[in-house]
Formats: sequence, structure tokens, C-alpha cells
Amino acid sequence: MYFCLSKIRTKLFKPTYYTIILLLLASIYSCKEEKPIEIKKEIIKVKKPKPILKYGYNLDNYTVIKDTIKNGESFGIIMDRHHVYYPKINQIATTIKDTFDVRRVRAGKPYTILASKDSLQSAKIFIYKHNKVEATVIDFKDSIVSAFKYREPIKIVERQVSGKITNNFSQAIDTLGIGPVLAYEVADIYSWTVDFYRLQKDDTFKIIFEEKFIKDTIPVGYGEIKAAVFKHRGKDLYAFRYVADTIKNIPEYFDNEAGLLRRQFLKSPVKFQYRISSRYNLSRRIKLYGNRIRAHRGTDFAAPYGTPIMTTASGTVVESARRGGNGNYVKVRHNSTYSTQYLHMKRRKARVGDYVQQGDIIGWVGLTGNTSGPHVCYRFWKNGSQVDPFRQKLPSAKPMNDSLKPKYYEFISPIKQRLDSIPLATDTGEMLKEEIEITEEEITAKQSTNHGAKEH
Repeated sequence: MYFCLSKIRTKLFKPTYYTIILLLLASIYSCKEEKPIEIKKEIIKVKKPKPILKYGYNLDNYTVIKDTIKNGESFGIIMDRHHVYYPKINQIATTIKDTFDVRRVRAGKPYTILASKDSLQSAKIFIYKHNKVEATVIDFKDSIVSAFKYREPIKIVERQVSGKITNNFSQAIDTLGIGPVLAYEVADIYSWTVDFYRLQKDDTFKIIFEEKFIKDTIPVGYGEIKAAVFKHRGKDLYAFRYVADTIKNIPEYFDNEAGLLRRQFLKSPVKFQYRISSRYNLSRRIKLYGNRIRAHRGTDFAAPYGTPIMTTASGTVVESARRGGNGNYVKVRHNSTYSTQYLHMKRRKARVGDYVQQGDIIGWVGLTGNTSGPHVCYRFWKNGSQVDPFRQKLPSAKPMNDSLKPKYYEFISPIKQRLDSIPLATDTGEMLKEEIEITEEEITAKQSTNHGAKEH
């Protein structure tokens, strides 16, 4: 009986025993310190924006105001509007007069003002932009006023193009997407070699030249024309830019046989954008004089009003006046044999006694005197008589010294190979080009090694 009860007790209490054990274990586990949850910290680095530096200043320190000079505005008016008053304006104008004349600011020119960042926003620095590349910076933020010239960094890209004449050279250049200025420069180089008004259809050309850019993509003009070749009437006419005399350091253009393309006289007193409206003619009938025969002892170059007029050769100005039918004119004596005269100028730049070099501007195309349209009447004197310059056998400029020719041939050899290898543009006017980026500093460095030997 006892045994049976014992068994019964064991069975009754056994589950309770295990339950207690489990409860104790659970209690012990729950009393342990809970393990902290790890929170990963992510550190975010905030990059400070780079300061905007231009003209030698941190633009972040100023309020930048950009505007354009309006008609009737002066430097003083602009300064007054931006809380700079007299006598400070007078101090600025007087201090910087040797660097920049504030009276010469022109309507239409853009400018930038760096002003204080307070509520007044008074001007501290004035930047006058002459063009896309050059500016004058006037600093008056402190008691010391200063001014300096600023020039945008220029990227120079060397390009090569080719084209075919279908109508005229200007149109062919335009088809290639190139500005007319380059056409004028090429025409000047070949002025005594190629008659650009008598080019034949299917004449071809190839040019290696430089184009200038700011901010990588904004074109600001052309640099050097390195080389060119015209195929005219079946003949290849080469032009290579080369400095034969490093003492004078004046670049000239020579052909593939070291012949100088320039003559002692330019062929025209104006650039390529002209037409000959009337030639030298001793029996010409002139409408202005009642259609009577009256000798015309000059060559008329029609050009837009205000076009610069150049002296065709170096010499001394012997006359600069306004007289009768000549209007404003300048006469230049080149030597004991030759003199030239330029009539109907809008305004004269050269004065009597001035020494002018070939290509110098001596005036501007106008309508003074007896004339029915803007042009320059170019008169050519030989031994005291007026003659037709295009019928004269004019002297060449000084040729290259024979001792320099081997160096010259060595210099042009790779350039000529490059010219010859340029494929011709298609009839659709597709531009064929190769672009090589170089800086102005690299250009300067190259020039020092490309200049030929000195003449002895």
C-alpha cells in the first residue's frame, strides 16, 4: 500500500519539479544584463563649395552686379548709382589716368561691379570689359586705388581645312563655317600672287591656322595662319609663315622655294572686303562732271564707310589736308622714286612728318570731296608722275638671305607634307579639320625655336 502511494506521489510531483526548474532557469536568464543594440553611425562629409575666383578676387566675398553701359551714362553716374560719391570718384579718375581714362567708357560695353555684401551694396571694384578677352579692373575698396589690365585665359586650337572654289573665295570660306576675317588675312598673304576676283571654278585651297577660344567653347578670333596652298590654274602656290630675321622678329610668308610673297607695296590700301569700282583710265567719262571725258589718274577701291585705310608701303607723310575734290587726303613719300596718295577720307589719322610702316592705318574710308559713294581713290606716283600701279613692275621686298634657306627648307618640310596630305573638302562643303589644343605659353615657346637663324 505504501509502495503504491509512493509511486502515485512521484508521478504527481514530477511535472511540478521540472516546471520549477524551468522557471528558475528563465528567471536567471532574465536577470542577466541585456546586450545593448549597436547603432552604426554613418559620417557624412559635406564638401565645401570651391570659391569662385576671377579677376584675382574671390567672388563669394562680394555681391556681383553685371550690367551694360547705357547711352548718356558716364563712369561717375554709374559709381554714384552704386553708392560711391565725390570726391572718391575724382580720386579714382586721377589715380588711374595713366592706366585707364574713365572718360572713355562707351555705351554698349558690359561691365561688372563687385559690391559689398551688406544691405547698402556699395561698389568696391569696377570691371570694364573692352571685349570678350580684355578688361580693365579698377580696385577702390581700400584707401589705395589701383587699376590693372585683365586678360581671359585663351585656348588656342590649331585647325586645318580645305575647300573648293565654286563661286568665290569668301563663299567657299563661309561654307566651311569660318569667319570672313580669315578670308581677308589669306587674301592679304596672297595679294600679289593670286587675283581673288579671277579665281576659277574648281580651284582649291588648304589652310593650317589657329583659332582662339575662351571658356573652351567661346570663339574670340583667329591666331596665326601657319601655312596655306592654293591650286590656281593648275599650279600649287604655297605660303609658309616664317621668321627669317630674329633680330627684327617680323614674320613673313615665303613660298616653297623661299621666295618672299610680299612686295614692297601692298596691292590695295584696304583689306579684302573691297571691290575696284574704277580703274586708272585717262579717257574715262565721269557722270559727276556731266559725263565728260576726264582723266582718272587713280584706282577707286569701294569699301564700307569707316573702313581703315592702310599705307601700301613704308614712308614719310608729306601731305595731310582737306582740299577741293580730294576731300580729306594723305600723301606718303616712300623713296626718291615712289609716292602714294589716298583721297576722300572720312578722317585722317596720319600727320605731316609721321613715319608710317607698310600696313599702318592712316585714315578711314569716307565721302569727302567729289565722290558719289564711300571709297578711297588710290593714286600712285612714280618719278613725279601719276601712273597705274597695276601696270608697274614694282620692286620686291628684301629676299631671304641664301645662308638661311637650308634652315627654312628644314622647317617647312613637315608642314608641306601635312598640307599635301590634307584631303579636299567634298562638294557639299563638309569641313575637313584636325584640331590640336595648345596654350599661348606653348605658342611662345614654339616661336623661340621656330624662328630661323639670325642674319649676319
